[in-house]
Amino acid sequence: MIFVSLTSAYLVRQGLPTLDPRTDTLVHDWLPVHLPRLLLINTVVLLISSVTMELARRQVAREATLTQVTSIPGVSLGREDKVPWLALTVLLGLSFLTGQWMAWRELAASGFYVATSPSSSFVYLLTGMHGLHLLGGVLALLAAGAASLLGRPVESRNIVLDVTGLYWHFMAFLWIYILCLLEFAR
Repeated sequence: MIFVSLTSAYLVRQGLPTLDPRTDTLVHDWLPVHLPRLLLINTVVLLISSVTMELARRQVAREATLTQVTSIPGVSLGREDKVPWLALTVLLGLSFLTGQWMAWRELAASGFYVATSPSSSFVYLLTGMHGLHLLGGVLALLAAGAASLLGRPVESRNIVLDVTGLYWHFMAFLWIYILCLLEFAR
């Protein structure tokens, strides 16, 4: 709901003039947003992290299924190699957040600060709010990893990764939505 509200405010504010106190006239103070190219790289990083999240989720689901099969007397399965998909997802999520910070620095270096104009305020607000939500997702991923390291039952880890995976995929979708809003809603 936060992002729906911010989208509405973003679209409405674009067309609203403001009163210039020096001239007592209505002026349009909405400046065009030139997004850093780094955001495209960041988008690819986030989409790859969504793939690794899905692989981590499927890995634990497979482990949960195999645990049920191996509980049958006389059935044993060989050890399969485990790729640390969850850890890779965390690293990619942190890389995305680092990339966002670098993009903000690039915007500031080009004179595009939070208080430069209403459009700049919205860019920082939308991307910052997304970054904050993604940081929450990284913390959830770390909690899921801790559950695995602490030897929690595979069924509960499966549930945690299912829920966290849905959230993580939504964050990727939301980022694409925000990027399209900032780039194409002019």
